[in-house]
Amino acid sequence: MDLQLKGKNALVLASSTGLGKAVAMELAKEGANVMLTSRSKDKLVQAKEDIDRVATGQVDYMVSDLTDLTSIKDLVEVTRKTFGKINILVNNTGGPSAGSFDDLDDAEWNKAFNLTLNSYIRTIREVLPDLRETRGHILNNTSSSVKQPIDGLLLSNVFRMGVQGLSKSLSQELAKDGIMVNTIGAGRIETDRLTELDSKRAEREGRTVEDVHQAIEKQIPAGRYGKPEEFAKMAAFLVSGVNTYVSGQTILVDGAMSKSY
Repeated sequence: MDLQLKGKNALVLASSTGLGKAVAMELAKEGANVMLTSRSKDKLVQAKEDIDRVATGQVDYMVSDLTDLTSIKDLVEVTRKTFGKINILVNNTGGPSAGSFDDLDDAEWNKAFNLTLNSYIRTIREVLPDLRETRGHILNNTSSSVKQPIDGLLLSNVFRMGVQGLSKSLSQELAKDGIMVNTIGAGRIETDRLTELDSKRAEREGRTVEDVHQAIEKQIPAGRYGKPEEFAKMAAFLVSGVNTYVSGQTILVDGAMSKSY
C-alpha cells in the first residue's frame, strides 16, 4: 500500500534511539523528509547514518532540549527552513523516572510534567500554524499505561493520561481544520528503556533479567516482546495520507497485553 508519505515533512521528537528512531526510519523509508532530534549529537549522527541507508526521503537532525521552550521554538523553525511547512508531528520523549508515590518529590513531578506532557503542548503550539495549512497529522506517543497503569511507574501513569486527554480534546477542536490527532501507546517493545526497567526490576526482586523477561512474556497473549519496527508501521499509517478519518483514537501496540477496552 502506498501510504502517500512521499515528499511530506515530518518532525519526530526524541528520535535518536528507540521508538522515535524506529518511527523516523519508517517514515523516511516511505519517502517522507524527516527531522530527527534529541539531546545527544553523537546518537543523532548515528541515527541519521542508519536511516539514510534505507531512506527515500531526506533526513536531517538538530540537537534540542524538549524541556526548554526556546529550544523547541528553534527546532520547529529549523525544520521549517530545512524542508518547508511541516505536515507531520510525532511527539515522543523518553520516559520519566520510575518510582512510587513516596519516592517522588516536587522536583521529580515538575521534571516529569515538563518532559512528558508540557513538551508535547509546546511543540504542538509551535507546529500548529503549519498543520492548519497542510491539513496535517499529530501523533502523540504514550504507553499502554493509559489503558492499564503500570506498577512502579507513577509519573508515567499520570502524565501519559494527560497526553491522552490532550489528544482527544485536540482531535475535536482541530477536526474542522482537517488535522488528524491520535495517540499511540507501546506495550512491551524491545527498547533500551525497557531493558533498563527490566534490569531495575530484576535487581529489586533479586532475580535475573532473563527471569523477569520470561515472566512478563507469559503475561503477553502474543507470547513475546514486540519489535520497534512493528510499532513504527502502525505509527506510519496513522500519520499517512491514507488516514483521512481516524482521529481522536488511542491505539495500543502491545500484543493484546492490556486487558482494558
